[in-house]
Amino acid sequence: MTYRWKRILGWVAFYAFILFTWVPIFFVFYWMVATSLKTFLQNASIPPLFLPYVHFEPTLENWSLIFGESQFWQTAWNSLVVAAGCTALSLVVGIPCAFGVAKWRYKRLAASLLLLRIAPGVVFLVPWFILFTKLHLVDTYPALILTHSIVSLPLATWLMIGFFEDLPPDLEEAARIDGCSIYGHFWRIALPLVKPGIITATILSFIASWNNFLFSLILAQNRTRTLPIILISYMSFEATEWGKLAAASTLVTLPVILLTLFVQRHIVKGLAVGAVKG
Repeated sequence: MTYRWKRILGWVAFYAFILFTWVPIFFVFYWMVATSLKTFLQNASIPPLFLPYVHFEPTLENWSLIFGESQFWQTAWNSLVVAAGCTALSLVVGIPCAFGVAKWRYKRLAASLLLLRIAPGVVFLVPWFILFTKLHLVDTYPALILTHSIVSLPLATWLMIGFFEDLPPDLEEAARIDGCSIYGHFWRIALPLVKPGIITATILSFIASWNNFLFSLILAQNRTRTLPIILISYMSFEATEWGKLAAASTLVTLPVILLTLFVQRHIVKGLAVGAVKG
């Protein structure tokens, strides 16, 4: 076999692998959107109806019902407030913590953060619920923000540790010679150099809180229910409103997809580089 044919077969195998990997992923999103454009009877049809304008006539009835529900917009606002608060808390606490771990080699603290990241969320759920019940904080924003931070804080901290460890030690020595304190070195030198890591930690923390289901299911009630929780309301013992469920799921997923696509360059740079150039 000549080199040319080997190269052609290599490209064919590569694109076949990409096709095999991505087609199921795209089909899931396509089916979710297509389901939201069907009526209740069309969604219950056997065999399933796949192609719009070929197998079924699309309708926006499910979308209009979702947009007309005040509870949906209230839960969307709750998700935004909780995710923003959780992200801010994770960055305010996690970035200085990561700087301290990277500079003074607090290996035990780093190991504790790793255990928090690995441990399943249900381990913390009962103690949190008992504590917030006694403090009368169930169904409040602070309770959800604190519990969501269990997931996002270790994630942001561990991500930032790698960035701070990659900073050249000569920078700190030069800052000390110029009379800069450790706090000045952190604010004026270290933070600007780890900007890609901060952007990545912000995005991943926001997504982790936005998609959190377990803590919101137990600690949120009528006032602070988030978007992942409201999806359950479209499922009952009598029937499942597949059209409304698919429309709501699309609206829940869309902000995360758009955010990821918009800042994917920063995510790739933050996860792959983590070093100082120049």
